[in-house]
Amino acid sequence: MTDIVDEQTRSYVMSRVRSTQNKSTELKLISIFKELNIKGWRRGSKLKGKPDFIFPKNKIAIFVDGCFWHGHECRKSIPQTNIDYWMTKIAKNKLRDSEVSQYLQNKKWNVIRIWECELKKKHREILYQKLQPLITQL
Repeated sequence: MTDIVDEQTRSYVMSRVRSTQNKSTELKLISIFKELNIKGWRRGSKLKGKPDFIFPKNKIAIFVDGCFWHGHECRKSIPQTNIDYWMTKIAKNKLRDSEVSQYLQNKKWNVIRIWECELKKKHREILYQKLQPLITQL
């Protein structure tokens, strides 16, 4: 299907799109929290980097990172158009993720980063390993 606007207009429109929540991944993680009887989490934190979940009593921040947007190696494909833009965008996201994690760790927060693909059943053991500090502290 051909786009109904020119490339410059499409670029402008897409640059204005801001994600507020990725509900599907967050809902998957909530169901895993329930499965593991993990309680005490909060959403909508004002902490730097806006973690998807926080456990304020234990100072644990959890980010669920999309594999494409944050450059996980499970994603072998890259867009075929505007490659420089996407590679720069993903590199900036990775740098920001690193800076936010370091900032929170300096503030004595335990940061857990979960990849979107780790929410799939076939990677559940990896997810459980990442959640282990959370499970043992609660």
